[in-house]
Amino acid sequence: MPYLFITSLIWAFSFGLIGNALQGLNPLQVADTRLLLALLVFLPWLKPALISAREKWQLICLGAVQYGLMYTCLLSAFKYIPSHLVALFTVLTPIYIVLIYDIRRRRFTPWYLAAAALSVAGAAVIRVGDTGAEQIWQGFLLMQIANLAFAFGQVYYRDWKRARPELGDKDVFAFLYLGGGAFTALATVAIAGQSPLPLTASTQQWGVLIYLGLIASGLGFFLWNKGATQISPGVLAAFNNAVVPLAMFASLFIFGEAKGGSAEDLVRLGLGSALIIAALLLEKLRGASK
Repeated sequence: MPYLFITSLIWAFSFGLIGNALQGLNPLQVADTRLLLALLVFLPWLKPALISAREKWQLICLGAVQYGLMYTCLLSAFKYIPSHLVALFTVLTPIYIVLIYDIRRRRFTPWYLAAAALSVAGAAVIRVGDTGAEQIWQGFLLMQIANLAFAFGQVYYRDWKRARPELGDKDVFAFLYLGGGAFTALATVAIAGQSPLPLTASTQQWGVLIYLGLIASGLGFFLWNKGATQISPGVLAAFNNAVVPLAMFASLFIFGEAKGGSAEDLVRLGLGSALIIAALLLEKLRGASK
């Protein structure tokens, strides 16, 4: 759980930074830059001889889905909705995690679904004022594709790594970023018709991109997937929504998207956060009683 908690704090500010500091940049270029920088972080630790060619391709394809497809859709959503709504629309990720986990095992686990549903309810409570977004449904659809891709990647990597306990996460993680970076590079060229890197970015924007690539993406995704291998699917599902109140608070009140939040806004944020924490405690207590 400490890995997921640390990552939640890191990611809390990412939504606001993307939505405010990186305005004007092509989202596909932002996605590719972040993943290529993340690749550079873990390239020195890569030990390709430890796994077979088939396993290498499994990780590359996983990275293309979990990071490449996810980032392509998530960052594109910023064109349609503000950053606090991008954070809010991640609330269905826990449901996807539980359902994918059960489908892979050909079973149904109501308890995991209950913990995930409680965390979804908590995140859904948090809604501040009018959205002001004209194309909210485009943003919502893009976010659900992103949620599905990220949920699938978390479950798949959890199972893949647990089947190979002798491997260190850092020894193979660069393959995931390689797959994600290749996907976003191709998407940038094919869809946007631009170079994979944002050559027009300002010095300040490059500073933000470097932080997002090295810390939020590079370190963050590694800690998140590593933490996912050490906990139950229910806790993993709930932690996906623990990011939401933190990210929304940062976007609304630190980056100023709330334009002066009301007392009702703060009550919603507090109540939603309490429900999400309750979901984490519920699954943790159940695990301790087994």
